[in-house]
Amino acid sequence: MKITENVDFNFGVGVKLSIIIVNLNTVDLTEGCIKSIYKHKLNSPFEVIVTDNGSNDGSVEMLKKYDKDYKNFTAIFNNNNTGYAKANNQGIRKSKGNYILLLNNDTVVYKNSLNSLVEFAEKNPDAGVVGSKLLNIDGTPQMSCFNFPTITNAIKEYFLGQKGLFDKFAPKDTKPTTVDSVVGAVFLITPEARKKVGILDERYFAYFEDIDYCRQTWNKGLKVYYLPESVITHYHGATFKKLADEGERWKKLIPSSKTYHGLVKHYIINAIIWSGQKWQKILGLFK
Repeated sequence: MKITENVDFNFGVGVKLSIIIVNLNTVDLTEGCIKSIYKHKLNSPFEVIVTDNGSNDGSVEMLKKYDKDYKNFTAIFNNNNTGYAKANNQGIRKSKGNYILLLNNDTVVYKNSLNSLVEFAEKNPDAGVVGSKLLNIDGTPQMSCFNFPTITNAIKEYFLGQKGLFDKFAPKDTKPTTVDSVVGAVFLITPEARKKVGILDERYFAYFEDIDYCRQTWNKGLKVYYLPESVITHYHGATFKKLADEGERWKKLIPSSKTYHGLVKHYIINAIIWSGQKWQKILGLFK
């Protein structure tokens, strides 16, 4: 498996948290996210870095204004859509904070959301990645954690009846919980993870980059935590709707799945899922 590069980060320059946001033609959502960050800002020095992936909806003008008005705000402008992982890495390479927060542009930060993430990570040196509790726009919990999509889990779910192993979930525990992976919408990367894992794997244009990073985090002896104390609203999928219609979006998963699993495991897992679904239908006919 390809190991992502390690970067010579600018530690120790006084910035506690670097918040990295990627924007693509979602000017209103991105500005709402930025406003919520500055309204409920971190107690310690922080910076906001937004990478724009070739927007033509007024985003560039909006970001230039923030870049001018805020000393701790930086805008990066691409001529086209470079992909989610690469755009985040541009921000990470430019960052100066000890902690990195990859934050989707379709999120709204609340009071102490950011402080809780950083304070938890500081108190738990085994943490590599920390994710917040996500809410839908109606206030209901949003499923934001994954089990690793392994061959074993595929067999358990599609042949042994252990449901939910391939579905996103949200732990019901009110205390911090270790999970295989959190989604990339709110994705705090600790200094230890940055040193041991590095940056995102740019082979992923979209999808799987978060679960891949979490897998590498666990492989490096660090943990992934879900932190319900930190609450953030997520307008789920707003940016990725720009990439494809919902009916076609599953096709975008295929190249990333092949990268994540490797060709052989990709086809084995899909064969297990396909045959398991057929088998379940056959069994259903005899009930």
